[in-house]
Amino acid sequence: MPPNRLAAFHTAPLSELLAVILRQLRRPLTAYGFDLTESMAAEIAASISSRQPHDQMPPLREALVHLVAESLAVLDQWGLTFPSALDTPIDAIPGWTTTAEFLALAEAKSNAELRIALGAILLYTLGDHRHAEIVQWLADRANDPAADFDSILARRILTSD
Repeated sequence: MPPNRLAAFHTAPLSELLAVILRQLRRPLTAYGFDLTESMAAEIAASISSRQPHDQMPPLREALVHLVAESLAVLDQWGLTFPSALDTPIDAIPGWTTTAEFLALAEAKSNAELRIALGAILLYTLGDHRHAEIVQWLADRANDPAADFDSILARRILTSD
């Protein structure tokens, strides 16, 4: 039986997992004026994990709010919510006729889904619960055999709250 590739996420230090998702969002956060360095990602993640303040948390929160809102708007243009987007195959979304258009649509949908999931989780850890229903929805999927990193992290965040 192959090893469970997600098993480590159940036990890895939360600060390390948070640093990973902060680094994953580095480029989109820059678009909202939040420039994140490697060391800052580790510092903020450690502060979140230990429930200590960090002077970069307020601007990070502001950038995340905009990032999630923009990503939700991307899905909304196709009449999708976050949960429905994850269950909608890309070829079911209209608006493409060429392979290039299909690939651009797939990239936009995938980026929006990822940014919403990670952004909602980070906002929750920063004390901003405006997208708590997304975090809960992700956490509810953590026991699903098809669960992913986002669901496992959401479950860990909610159970450590």
